[in-house]
Amino acid sequence: MVGYLRKELLGAALGDEPCDIVFRNANVFNPFSCTWELCDFGVKDGIVVGKGDYKGEEETDLGGAKVIPGLIEAHVHIESSLLTPAEYGRVILKCGVTTVIADPHEIANVCGKKGIEYMISEAEKTAADIFFMLPSCVPATAFDKAGAVLNADDLKELYDSYNVADRGEKSSSRGGIIGLGEMMNYPGVIGGDEEVFRKLALCDIRDGHCPHLSGKVLNAYVMQGIGSDHESTSYEEGYEKLNSGMHILIRDSTAEDGSGLISLVNPYTASRCMFATDDRHVDFLCSDGSIDDCIRNAIARGLAPDLAYRIATLSAAEYFGLHDRGALVAGRLADFCIIDESSPEKFRVVKTYKRGIDTAKFADTPVKPAVLDSVFDMPEISVSDIALPKRNGTAHVIGIVKGQIITENLRMNIDSAQIPDMREGIIKCVVCGRYGTGKIGVGLVKGLGLAKGAIAVSVSHDSHNVIAAGCSDEEIVRALNLIRENRGGISCVCGDDECVLPLSCGALMSYDPYEKVNEQLCGLYEALIKICVPDITDSPIIHLSFLALTVIPSLKITERGLFDVEAFSDINLFE
Repeated sequence: MVGYLRKELLGAALGDEPCDIVFRNANVFNPFSCTWELCDFGVKDGIVVGKGDYKGEEETDLGGAKVIPGLIEAHVHIESSLLTPAEYGRVILKCGVTTVIADPHEIANVCGKKGIEYMISEAEKTAADIFFMLPSCVPATAFDKAGAVLNADDLKELYDSYNVADRGEKSSSRGGIIGLGEMMNYPGVIGGDEEVFRKLALCDIRDGHCPHLSGKVLNAYVMQGIGSDHESTSYEEGYEKLNSGMHILIRDSTAEDGSGLISLVNPYTASRCMFATDDRHVDFLCSDGSIDDCIRNAIARGLAPDLAYRIATLSAAEYFGLHDRGALVAGRLADFCIIDESSPEKFRVVKTYKRGIDTAKFADTPVKPAVLDSVFDMPEISVSDIALPKRNGTAHVIGIVKGQIITENLRMNIDSAQIPDMREGIIKCVVCGRYGTGKIGVGLVKGLGLAKGAIAVSVSHDSHNVIAAGCSDEEIVRALNLIRENRGGISCVCGDDECVLPLSCGALMSYDPYEKVNEQLCGLYEALIKICVPDITDSPIIHLSFLALTVIPSLKITERGLFDVEAFSDINLFE
């Protein structure tokens, strides 16, 4: 999209016709220059016609309040919020986020094109604009067996149906598909895989996913027009990718990457940096926020507030070709938020406007979602199904890295008869296939932080089989079977106590309003606190949900068993 024609707004822009609404005495932040201007601005048909002395059918005096453009979420998996798109929209509007770039590859792995179409349809029920990237890796690797396979022809069919550029100017500002989602199959890219290149050829905007890629391998990856990365975990890694021409997404999520990357941002690089949350549960969104939280964290880490506002707004709009937003200037959407900046490090959104309309009237009303049909075919699990082989020797143990979704491949001397080893913090982890395969993978994890009991979850990136970990086989089995009985969810078991949050929408999301889901999740966390070792991990459930993600180093577990990401192959538990 190179721009939008606004011929019908010429009269209002010239002052010959009244605006729908004029906002007076606004202290507006301009991300083009990172300056502030006390001014009036007029809005017609949801579009800013300009700053200056305009007349309107309605006028609102903002009393000198600080106003910044609507925040833009540059990369998120809505499914990870545990909410349907409309309910997710209700939450993020309160955070000042008016535009979202979502990758629906979680639901795509569960039920393919039908799942993507469901997300697009449900996104139209929120006042927020939710754009989608085509999931490029379904399944995540050739080894993984999820609920669907999407090849280049499937993606082309979706792109032809929902491509923003083909939907007309007015509809393009509301949502649709705008590019290719994170290309996790970097071995396929650098190996010249024909199917991977057919997918890359579909879209001009191509998101990347290349943890730890460097040197000539990074050159080969970037050379294919892959424009962004959100997997850098250090300043050095981010700097190399930035200097290679990539846009850097500073992620504040399960992985606390923002702390190392924020020093990349300066007046020269701000146009190449964006904020992303990637994966946040509803409780995190309700308590800490979304991109507004990224801004707070960035300022606390030393970034100048004006640069934080710039990368939270215009930078993402420019990268994704959304030239109708990102700034409050003539021809762009009247998406903005009023902020309380009495203390910049405590950045707080007071009110959010979408197309010049106060979103409180939308954000307070739950939206009834449609029902999504999906496969959940997991057999009832027994203790004998999750038994370890009777061995004594060197074993591969998944090592949790606090604050990161990467793991370590620990080689430790293990006696299977002595598991769980609570002194070393080593417990059993299990993945059960949910697509009728009947397969069960068993491994060991160190540092998850459970002192007793067991937890299980059906949100298990990216194939979303059911994963569990616990301190006894009996409790692991009960936690798994609770998920089975509810056709998806998160469960916590300790002794006779049980707690479960049902997730019946694709076994990823709840159909309930976000307030109820948040309440249920907080109740589950209260039960979890009672069985955790203090200060071991920030969230055992979130770490558990990433232990099956076979595109993030180093050691993972699937329904097949252990997977060595570095070697890109399945391996045995014992050497």
